[in-house]
Amino acid sequence: MDENAGGKQGRAWSAEWRAMLALAWPLVLTNLSQFALGLTDSVFLGRVGTLELAAATLGSNLYFAALAPTFGLALAAAPLCAQTRGRGRGHLRGMRRDVRAAFWAVAAGTLPTWVLLWNTEAVLLALGQEAALAALAAEYVRAMMWGMPLFCGFIVLRGFLAAEQRPNAALVVSGFGIALNIPLNYWLIHGGFGVPALGVAGAGLASALCNLAMLAGLVAMIARDRRLRRYHLFGRLWRFDAARLREVAAIGLPIAGAMALEIAVFSAAAIAMGWMGALAVAAHAIAVQVAAMTFMVPMGVGQAATARVGLATGAGRASAASRAGWVAIGFGAGFMAFAATLLLLAGGPIAWLFLDAANPGAAETAALATTLLLVAGLFQLADGVQAVAAGALRGLKDTRVPMLLAGLGYWVIGLPCGLALAFPGGLGPIGIWLGLAIGLFIVAGLMLARWVRLSRAGGLTTRRWPR
Repeated sequence: MDENAGGKQGRAWSAEWRAMLALAWPLVLTNLSQFALGLTDSVFLGRVGTLELAAATLGSNLYFAALAPTFGLALAAAPLCAQTRGRGRGHLRGMRRDVRAAFWAVAAGTLPTWVLLWNTEAVLLALGQEAALAALAAEYVRAMMWGMPLFCGFIVLRGFLAAEQRPNAALVVSGFGIALNIPLNYWLIHGGFGVPALGVAGAGLASALCNLAMLAGLVAMIARDRRLRRYHLFGRLWRFDAARLREVAAIGLPIAGAMALEIAVFSAAAIAMGWMGALAVAAHAIAVQVAAMTFMVPMGVGQAATARVGLATGAGRASAASRAGWVAIGFGAGFMAFAATLLLLAGGPIAWLFLDAANPGAAETAALATTLLLVAGLFQLADGVQAVAAGALRGLKDTRVPMLLAGLGYWVIGLPCGLALAFPGGLGPIGIWLGLAIGLFIVAGLMLARWVRLSRAGGLTTRRWPR
């Protein structure tokens, strides 16, 4: 009997590995596709000049910090839809309400964010940035900001599709977005066909247009799918659903808070780099782009964990929810161990991919970026574990405590350590990145401990929210 039970458990774990992989890899590739939009901007602008690359980096850091509240509300659609789908009964209407409320939440967060982004130059000047960098960064952000609600709408629909275990549509649309962004960047940055050269503003506009194309593409694919049409997701979007909107806010605002804390600590690091000059900002930009690219994999696995844990939790299957979370953490940790090895061994060649040797300061930028990539290699495993564990906790609708843990690790410990190492400690840019590494290790340990506690036998319960 024990042998039969062991075999059954083994089959359950094997089935979960296969299900997690089937859901995670399209989400990972979708994240990489979306990341490639910003990477394309950096590659094109890096070959225009170091000043342009530094300005776009400062601008994008502010943009993503400001985006976090609205993005977090959009991400709330995934655990909501997953648990609604897991319950089964009445899920068509329930998931439609989840998606509609998430759209309303995105709309509510957009206008105040736009006001902040429109004043990018003033914000950066107040933070002590050079006037030339602040002015160029404002050009980039003012063009890119119009795509923000479109991107968040895409995230809402992607969460719905993940709950349906149908992630491939978002992958196809994101691939189209990359293909479109490359010619748009070249055309709008350098000009042609009657359009003047827009420089950094052209890169921002290209990203906004790609976000429009991706949202439109995903809407069209859902509308054409016979199974997904049953949900009537876009019917009566104007109907205000106060109960469901409160639920989105209860789940999404802590997600937004945790994201804002993480994004803002990297933004604060970029601001600190700005105090050390454009070369330090450009090197930081390269290291951040590479670290962010590797992060897309555990981020996608974490999104799959949200869906898989949420489905099992909604159905009341605690052991399946625990199994899904641990499988996802194993996937994320395994990939990031590989990424760490790559960065430690090939940091120099990777840094030069972003630079033109003919540009002034390219050699110095590459040398500093290589060192920063070595530090990034040290914290890869921690970054992966904390991202996936956070995703698994979201599947339980456990978002408030993870937000507090992120605040402790990043802002109480990580950033102060980085500033102390950089300035009194005399390590400069390297000190900032060592502080980031310390913060990530702290957050990873805390998130993993939280998941261990909740995933013990009988520890996973479905949270009841007003329906």
